[in-house]
Amino acid sequence: MERRSRLRRGNTLGRRTSVQLDRKGSILMEPKGPESTRRLMEAMPNGVPVPRQKMSTFASPLRAACRIRHKYLVMKRRRISTEQREPGDGERPGLKGQEGQGRGARNRGKLPEYFTFDKVTIRATRKRRSHKKRKVLYPNDSRKYLPEEKKSKAKHCLFLLSVIVFFQIYNAIENLDDNVLKYDLAGLEKTLKREVFGQAVAIDSVMDLLNDYLSTHSHNKPLVLSVNGPIGVGKSLVGRLLAKHFRSVLGDELVHQYFVLHHCPTHDNVTSCQQELQVVISEIVSRAEDEEKIPLLIFDEVEFMQPALLDFLHSFLQPNQTNEFLNVVYILISNHGQAEITKFVLHNASSGMTQQPAKSEELLFTVQSSLVHIHPLWNHADIVPFTLLQRHHILECFLEKMMAEGFYPDPAHLDKLSGELNYYSVGEHQYSVHGCKHVDSKMNLLH
Repeated sequence: MERRSRLRRGNTLGRRTSVQLDRKGSILMEPKGPESTRRLMEAMPNGVPVPRQKMSTFASPLRAACRIRHKYLVMKRRRISTEQREPGDGERPGLKGQEGQGRGARNRGKLPEYFTFDKVTIRATRKRRSHKKRKVLYPNDSRKYLPEEKKSKAKHCLFLLSVIVFFQIYNAIENLDDNVLKYDLAGLEKTLKREVFGQAVAIDSVMDLLNDYLSTHSHNKPLVLSVNGPIGVGKSLVGRLLAKHFRSVLGDELVHQYFVLHHCPTHDNVTSCQQELQVVISEIVSRAEDEEKIPLLIFDEVEFMQPALLDFLHSFLQPNQTNEFLNVVYILISNHGQAEITKFVLHNASSGMTQQPAKSEELLFTVQSSLVHIHPLWNHADIVPFTLLQRHHILECFLEKMMAEGFYPDPAHLDKLSGELNYYSVGEHQYSVHGCKHVDSKMNLLH
């Protein structure tokens, strides 16, 4: 009986106790059964588990704690494997999910055989960046609108500066127009083209120079026009028309015509001529400066001017003078350079240059070079060459003269009168030797 009771107690203790402590102090999980009970009974002295009875009192709570711990670790591993199975950017989600499921199944199949308190390493996962737009937060006590842009004061200054520059440019243009209108250069151009025959290119050159110079009242040197050419081509006529026009717009006090053979005919009175000329020029430029106008001084028959008088006139053409002597127009009319002009026109009669020879740079250079050899005064001058007149120009001179005298302009009579003059013949072209100079003498024979 006593032995049976011992066996019964041993079986009960074997069924309840499935935990053993090894020498290192860890708990081993062993299967239940009679074999384990027999080993326990053999390990007990006299078959009575007196010391083991105290262990059975805390075995059940310990097993419960192990199960809870085991379930917690399993759940943690599942969560980690689930997070690792999420597909990354640029990866194929299907293959990634399949691989994650395979690893999860293998991990769930392998349960830990030993309970340890070692920490489980958790891999850090990269957080996906959110591409959400940041919202602009406003205080609750203010309206939801963008702040107003502050206007820069520099824009106002720039606008004001632009307006000022615009008005200055506009005022300058208006002043230029006022000066041109004041001198009535358009009317002067019409008069010259109507009265002077065969010199259209020379007239255009004169008008261009006058327009550029008279458009403003501030200059650094005076304007010097040198009208050169053979006799009878209209040089003195242009001088008379210019003097008449500027007297009408400026007054007689600001226009002066100086004829060398009349004002200084001999060599003896050169000194007195210089003194008289100095007084005249000084009075004219002083009056013009007070009236803010530009005077006109015309010197005709310059080829007869004495060298001393040329030197004296040259002193007024220099740029290093007072302001009143810089705002003057000088016109020098002479026969200097007629040989070069005649030779150039006859030499180029067969080419198209005969239509506009005065525009030729070669002719201008040739004439100015010959004039500079006479006197350096012509270094400061703009050369305007007057070329030879053709026969149809002579016919126009006779027609105008006959109409002015009251004669009937018979074409046959005009052709007969023009044929009595001398001409240079070059191919089909005929150029008058003396221009329209002898037209008046031929008309006097008709009375």
